[in-house]
Amino acid sequence: MNLFRLLLLWLVLALVGALAAQLLLSQDPGYVLVRWRGYDYTTTVLVAAAVLFAGAFCFWLLWTLIALPFRAWGRHREARARARIGDGLEALRQGHWSRAEKLLSQAAEDEQVEAAARLGAAEAALARGDHAAARVHLAGFGDRHPALRAIGTAELALAEQRPTDALVALDAPAAQPLPPRGLALRADALAASGQAAEAWGLLGVLRKQNVWPQAVLDEREQLWAEAALREAPDTNTLAERWDALPKTLRVEPGVVEAYATRAAAFGWEDAATRSIEQALDARWDEELAARYGELPVERVDHRRAQVERWLKTHPGSPALLLARARLAIAAGDWPQAEDALHRALGQGAGSEAWEALGDGYARSGDEARARQCYANALAAAQGRAVVPLPPREPVRPPATSMLEERDPNGVPHLR
Repeated sequence: MNLFRLLLLWLVLALVGALAAQLLLSQDPGYVLVRWRGYDYTTTVLVAAAVLFAGAFCFWLLWTLIALPFRAWGRHREARARARIGDGLEALRQGHWSRAEKLLSQAAEDEQVEAAARLGAAEAALARGDHAAARVHLAGFGDRHPALRAIGTAELALAEQRPTDALVALDAPAAQPLPPRGLALRADALAASGQAAEAWGLLGVLRKQNVWPQAVLDEREQLWAEAALREAPDTNTLAERWDALPKTLRVEPGVVEAYATRAAAFGWEDAATRSIEQALDARWDEELAARYGELPVERVDHRRAQVERWLKTHPGSPALLLARARLAIAAGDWPQAEDALHRALGQGAGSEAWEALGDGYARSGDEARARQCYANALAAAQGRAVVPLPPREPVRPPATSMLEERDPNGVPHLR
């Protein structure tokens, strides 16, 4: 409310008071006696009320005039703070880190915009690589705005690959309950610190809070599910985490590969092979088919039969042909493995097929072709052209001599 409106209010109050006094005191004006320091002052109630009102008005007017410069200075500071935080945020988005940090640190002197300004200054310092300055800005919060301070500290700790420190900052009692951004950072910190199962458990809250778009949530869900399976310390935990996954994730190649690898490490041969078989039957994936041939389990004959069944519907799959070759090598059937590897290379298989072929030739004693296979594997990995293999050297029988034996005098006898 500005000065003009206040003056208008006082005038209205004076008029209303005068009318009320006229109506109430017209018949009996009343009597007021004031005795002070031996003197008596008498007057009517109407006059006494007018004097009180005038005194109050003069006191208010004097106080307003005295406070006017201070109020003007305060409004000026607020306007400067708003201008600084606006310019600072604009500079932050434009990538002028030093200018943004300076403006936002100055704007943080105003308590009304301190939280956003100080957090923005820490972000600018972090963007220009000065982590020490970012910590100074965050320390300036003191005990104020604990949730924002925890968020800024966690972001800095995650940028420095310190997820445990990020969790300590976010789990501080003063920062509870965490806002959506804090929950997202806590989930990322849990996943980065080897606690992907706990991070996966926060997905429901994150989805309810609309922290990330649905595509990002789905990506995090899959990544954390894979990590949780790989981190399973024992078979019971692995089974529990696998059973807790939705059906849609149980056919995702990365999730299935993580479960199969961990199950094979625990000796769960049936679970390892069955998970990949069910996933491939539901949705074909080349990488998962290749991984099927690499599983460190002993069910070689069963897997070879399964691969042959899949080859009937996917005869040109390089990953499936590579898996067939690996299983044949595991069974000691090099001729079938060699044929499968050549077919896989013809279908576009890369360095892994060349390397497997080189290993096979090396075991069979064909050093020239083995060296060329290894060179081709390196070339394929680097995106360079491969060189055709040299022709196989014919196996020559040992030459038989025409000299069969010698007589006791050393004279040779011809055959």
